[in-house]
Amino acid sequence: MSHPNIAIREAKAEESAVIVSFQLKMALETEGLMLDQTVVANGVKAVFSDPHKGKYYVAVAEKKIVGCMLNTYEWSDWRNATFVWFQSVWVEPDWRGKGVFRAMYEHIKKRVLADENLKGIRLYVFHTNKKAQEVYASLGMEGEMYRMFEWVKSYVSEG
Repeated sequence: MSHPNIAIREAKAEESAVIVSFQLKMALETEGLMLDQTVVANGVKAVFSDPHKGKYYVAVAEKKIVGCMLNTYEWSDWRNATFVWFQSVWVEPDWRGKGVFRAMYEHIKKRVLADENLKGIRLYVFHTNKKAQEVYASLGMEGEMYRMFEWVKSYVSEG
């Protein structure tokens, strides 16, 4: 059921601690990872310090932050336009199923539709996070177009 009083707005730097806590919970819940809080705090701070890195949005309901996401940008030479990436999406468990992600998605989709320099929205989801995949599909997002591959430099010495 959708909650009628969810407001989406740009996050403020002074809300960094809330965003960091959400990121730590998300990594643990979705991938079983215990992230280093200092590294995450510095990463969140870097976004607020350099708008080219991205922009955080928060979902507010009943005067508290109940969700957040990071938007980053990818240039597409094929389309001569920019894609908005949803990253670091988190919705508090008590607020899931109440339209929080839908409100965030619709807020950004309106921005994309209104700006001829923006082409679309993309996101990635951990392969076992079936609930999130169902939510994204219910909004009309296509999950079969591309498959993501990555290489990540290890935190452990490869000797």
